[in-house]
Amino acid sequence: MLRQYELVERVLEYDPDADEAMLNRAYVYTVQKHGTQTRASGDPYFSHPVEVAGLMTDLKLDQETIATALLHDTVEDTLATIDDIEANFGKDVARLVDGVTKLSKIEQMPENERAAENLRKFLLAMSEDIRVLLVKLGDRLHNMRTLHFIKKPEKRQRIARETMEIYAPLAERVGMYEYMREMQLLAFEHIEPEAFATITKRLQQIRDQDGGQVDAIALDMKHALAEAGLSVEVSGREKHPYSIWRKMAERHVSFEQVTDIMAFRVICDDVADCYRALGVLHTTWQFLPGKFKDYISTPKTNGYRSLHTSLIYGKSMRVEVQIRTREMHRTNEFGLAAHWAYKQDERPDGQVGWLRDLIEIVDASHDPEELLEHTRMAIYQDRIFAFTPKGALHQLPKGSTAVDFAFAVHTDLGAQTVGAKINGRHMPLRTQLGNGDVVEIIKGKNAEPQMSWLGFVVTGKARAAIRRAVRLKERSEIADLGQKLYDEIVTRVPARIGKKALRDALKRLEMEEPEDLFYAIGAANITDRAVMEALVPGCTEGMADEDDEWLRSGKSLSIRGLTPGVGYTLAECCHPVPGDRIVGLRQQDKAVEVHAIDCHKLATGIDSDWLDLSWGRRSRGAVGRLRVTLYDRPGTLAEMAGIFAQNAVNVKSLEQTQLDHPFTTYEVDLEVADLAHLTRILSALRASDAIAQAERA
Repeated sequence: MLRQYELVERVLEYDPDADEAMLNRAYVYTVQKHGTQTRASGDPYFSHPVEVAGLMTDLKLDQETIATALLHDTVEDTLATIDDIEANFGKDVARLVDGVTKLSKIEQMPENERAAENLRKFLLAMSEDIRVLLVKLGDRLHNMRTLHFIKKPEKRQRIARETMEIYAPLAERVGMYEYMREMQLLAFEHIEPEAFATITKRLQQIRDQDGGQVDAIALDMKHALAEAGLSVEVSGREKHPYSIWRKMAERHVSFEQVTDIMAFRVICDDVADCYRALGVLHTTWQFLPGKFKDYISTPKTNGYRSLHTSLIYGKSMRVEVQIRTREMHRTNEFGLAAHWAYKQDERPDGQVGWLRDLIEIVDASHDPEELLEHTRMAIYQDRIFAFTPKGALHQLPKGSTAVDFAFAVHTDLGAQTVGAKINGRHMPLRTQLGNGDVVEIIKGKNAEPQMSWLGFVVTGKARAAIRRAVRLKERSEIADLGQKLYDEIVTRVPARIGKKALRDALKRLEMEEPEDLFYAIGAANITDRAVMEALVPGCTEGMADEDDEWLRSGKSLSIRGLTPGVGYTLAECCHPVPGDRIVGLRQQDKAVEVHAIDCHKLATGIDSDWLDLSWGRRSRGAVGRLRVTLYDRPGTLAEMAGIFAQNAVNVKSLEQTQLDHPFTTYEVDLEVADLAHLTRILSALRASDAIAQAERA
């Protein structure tokens, strides 16, 4: 553990103007406050914040960050308060400590909710000052180094998995690759102990047998580059066990089949030398096509810059090579932290692009599962590059589509997307993008996100925005239906209901806005009796049982203007179409399910609230299902398809349900305008010699 004078001397080495007195006060304060507390290892608890502060000095961070590292656990684990911190160390340090501190212990929540809530607060805090993240990553790294002292294996597993899924990817996104690699390695040891032990043992065997092969290859590269007049540093290493294991899992190969276990780094004086070194290596050894990546001309979103290539050394050995300048190397290893060094005049404001996306996801996410899912997507590592027509670069996860690209450019653009051109050609929105694609998004004024997009988008930002838009639309449409029901309920109240009565009812029901009441009615979260009682207290005395409340005034409610699948769903059992007499089944927190009045399954919904519904004028468009029996001979299927084409109908699905020679029966789902359209199709089918029978399914 670092002693007080050692820690202060470390800071003064790179920042002679640092406030030595404040650093001393912070050290003494954390020692006093943590007192006799101990860690699982048996060490004094204050050794942990001191070691985290030491990690921050390795990054040459400013004095406020060092003080925050020393104090980051005092508010959570001692009697100290944020006000105490502010009084002793100033507003900046207090704000940072508050950001790093877990604001509440949520031990009663399920594991996923606890993780999501901590992540939510953490992301919001670090959006204000990225130093919160830097200290938190140092805190997590030191905790991982001492994780083996925790006795409960399930607790070790939980912490290791959280580190692997959240903190290591966050370290990668801010370019702190040293932290990322060590976190992954330490977490891997606890999550997959058998795989870790096996791969570590195999690597040691290779090390014992190769007779210094890594050093020999590095020396060969250095000689080849020196002969070309380049003065460089070359170092080699084996990839760490987690990196090898991930390649084995991704490629479904054994350890022996992982060919690029060795990686080499070439450090040059300037950018021009980087490209010269690349040329020398490619002319000296054969390079693998498709493995070259230029992150110097096109850096990653986290600022990472380097040339990557793979070579075949000797007869068959594959080796990876990274080429970069010294300045790039420091930035690549310590990322955003390198920009926060004490001497930097212009520091990042914390609101880097990907972080803004994360905050947007936090705002849009509906529940813990959603937040964790979307955040993991947003911080996932594998990326592709795509461009707008004006040349603006956007990085996206592999597998991203045109819709993901639209939301990456701007949330409003994503919401208004109706089409896309990829490299000048109109392509389906679900088309996956490749590296270097130029994407032009076509938008419409009245367009809105579609639920079906969730079937192919991959970015957390897109999924969160789509789900939020669909939820808002669903709430609006259910509230519209609820308002129609409210108007019908009002007719049964023995008084004239005006704005004042509605305001009083909202107070009695502890609701803010009329829309809250309409939504509760539409979603069946409140009974008709409760609404009537809130409007006119005492008016429901002597009323029949609530089971009979579906017997209304006889007026049907129009579903015109509501969207199928949002405001209501069309029952799969009877496939009603505009023109059918319909009835709705309303159940709590579910969209109204619309059935044809003669549906044989209606009896199962007798416990639901029944609504007499009507399509409303100009209601058009639904999927009708037919059961068609054809004569089993050549050409009959083509004749049926011809009838569909003549009647301008789109076939959604066609399924053979029975083969009983000489007949074949199909179930066909058709997009029809209304009942009259469907009836014309049925008449045409029945008139055909190819068709034995046709009826609605």
